[in-house]
Amino acid sequence: MGISFESLYSDIAGRCGKLTVGKKIVKTPALLPVINPHLQLVSPKELRKMGVEAIITNAYIFSQSKQYRERTLSEGLHKVLDYDGVIMTDSGSFQLSVYGEVSITNTETLSFQRDIKSDIWVPLDIPTSPAADRQTAEGELSITMQRLAEAKQVFGNDAPIAGPVQGGIFEDLRERAGREVTALGFTFCPIGAVVPIMEQYRYRDLVSVVMAAKRTISPAACVHLFGAGHPAMFALATAMGCDLFDSAAYALYAKEGRYMTVHGSYKIDELADLPCACNICRTHTVEELRTSPQRDRLLALHNLHVTLAEIARIRQAITDGSLWELVDERCRGHPQLLAGYRALLLHNTELEKTDRTSKRRFFYRGDESCARTEVLRYQQQLSRLRLGREVLVAFDGGAREEFDDTLLFKPPFGPYPKELRETFPIGQSEIPEWDDAMVRQGCRGIRALVESHPDTRVVVSCSKRWETILRQEVTDCEVRSEPV
Repeated sequence: MGISFESLYSDIAGRCGKLTVGKKIVKTPALLPVINPHLQLVSPKELRKMGVEAIITNAYIFSQSKQYRERTLSEGLHKVLDYDGVIMTDSGSFQLSVYGEVSITNTETLSFQRDIKSDIWVPLDIPTSPAADRQTAEGELSITMQRLAEAKQVFGNDAPIAGPVQGGIFEDLRERAGREVTALGFTFCPIGAVVPIMEQYRYRDLVSVVMAAKRTISPAACVHLFGAGHPAMFALATAMGCDLFDSAAYALYAKEGRYMTVHGSYKIDELADLPCACNICRTHTVEELRTSPQRDRLLALHNLHVTLAEIARIRQAITDGSLWELVDERCRGHPQLLAGYRALLLHNTELEKTDRTSKRRFFYRGDESCARTEVLRYQQQLSRLRLGREVLVAFDGGAREEFDDTLLFKPPFGPYPKELRETFPIGQSEIPEWDDAMVRQGCRGIRALVESHPDTRVVVSCSKRWETILRQEVTDCEVRSEPV
């Protein structure tokens, strides 16, 4: 049967793609709602009608259930859940992380997943706690890799088995895991044991872990971020190259009376109104929702609508080439998300390699925009300009006859020839009134120009307002702060 992945559109490291599992197809990015057979606020059949193409459930629960085990073995998982889309089954690793042990082996759980006709099977990997020391992380990673190799050996290369990437919070171990999972031939690679990191709002650590794993996972593999359930962080995770998310949060939050938005969550008892356009919110007042006997189910439906809408919004942003703007907007909803965003920008050199070359627009949204991949790429390409021996960079846009070439200046990119005025990113960038951060980054573009053209004399004409910044960033050029 096998699993394959095809990327159709990309932006940053995010991908709109097509995950093929047997004869079934899932559009990515995608959310896999978690289904507990003993607690269903929203049924799999209802999820299918909402456009959900894949769900995830726990094979260990089915294997230990007197109510469901034999029925699922005889009828198959799809019939029991009344769902004809892709069903992924976890192995029991979640229970292992919570309780420390499970009464099933690696081959037993994979055999059970095969026998109940799951579409994607997960081996019994070891989810390493973020609090684990290096020795523990190395030992648990070694066990995980042994089990992944065992899965391939026993069930064959064509079995639809996931290859989880573990390694705790240690970047080199995550890189090693990604490399070894790829060498074993896995094309579906969940990044595991990150739920505690997200629960503690450690988004900088999340960026570190995911970027390390992505560094060595095959670009042809579909990447699943285990346990990423809140829509506020989907854009950030997608920008790193995560294709799938699974979430029990829609139901767990509902049972706690929590109302999701893309900016965070609210206690339903604290809301004065319902700030959402979904059907639940438009057909109920906040008081009706709060006091309804169906409160948990209604909240779960709302939470799903918000989550699925964010996935659709991310797909559109990737198609438009505006994912950076969406990441910026979402990550300003919480200080720790903003810290994660800034940590991601430190990886701009890596991200530039996968980012698209042309986009619909570039919106400057603050200092963080100076480190975006589009700025980095533009300044790297300044070395390709063919220039005469005497070049003027004019902040005011005026040409001078005494120079062989005159370049204009637009922060945060830097110098550009007038012929590029209408091309991306110069022509499609919207910036407010110039500030120090954007001009400083633009001056780094001038420096890149000077360094890549050692035989060219570069003169910069700028106002007194920017002279100090220019002299700080560019030392090998003549500065004229008055009109030439």
